[in-house]
Amino acid sequence: MIECKFEPGNQANLRHVVVDALLIQDNQVLLTRRADRLREGGKWAIPGGFMDRDETTLEAVMREVLEETGYTCEVEQLLSVLDKPDRRGDDRQNVSFVFVAKIIAKVQEHDDEVTELKWFPLDALPAQEEMAFDHLEILWEWVKQNDEQLSTPLDN
Repeated sequence: MIECKFEPGNQANLRHVVVDALLIQDNQVLLTRRADRLREGGKWAIPGGFMDRDETTLEAVMREVLEETGYTCEVEQLLSVLDKPDRRGDDRQNVSFVFVAKIIAKVQEHDDEVTELKWFPLDALPAQEEMAFDHLEILWEWVKQNDEQLSTPLDN
């Protein structure tokens, strides 16, 4: 949490704002393997991260996708806002804006927070213990909302 002091000496523990992007194409999702030095390192994750000061959530999610995947993207929709104080894998309360985005073009390599990129079929996602944070649950929620539109049956 962010500790802040306000006038006249009041203090507050503020929450972090994070963004996440579901990049889904042809019934597959692009996941990143987190670098070992990071929390939940070595696990698969949805691209995303902390919002910077003076940027919007849309700017933040497009920047995070570019940094972590090397792809530019176009945001299609806001899927959800997650604000539970006890989200799995978090050591502080992060408020996450989860977007669905479409990949536009590969323009650079991914940054050093990521060791690998991989497309996973939506019916063959990594096991719970291989996924960072609550990202598998986020994917399941998207699948549930879009099950009729997918061309392959999914077991949940």
